[in-house]
Amino acid sequence: MTYQVRLLPADVTFTATEHESVLQAALNAGIAFPNRCQVGACAMCMCRKLSGEISYQLEPMLTEKEQAQGWMFTCQATAKSDLVLSMD
Repeated sequence: MTYQVRLLPADVTFTATEHESVLQAALNAGIAFPNRCQVGACAMCMCRKLSGEISYQLEPMLTEKEQAQGWMFTCQATAKSDLVLSMD
């Protein structure tokens, strides 16, 4: 399955499959997405999910409050629906 991912505020859109991380999909699309470790330790790829569904193979090191606010690690998350993400 392929999903549309929209990045705000730049309003850039790319596609992601359910078999790749959101970060990897962005990098594959040629989008300069902040990242360093790609394992969820550095938090450089962290952004806020405004809408859509994601899943993690391993639970991220985020508090329940951070997750409730929409924060996510794109290096660890896979899309399960179309997504709208904020880089602010």
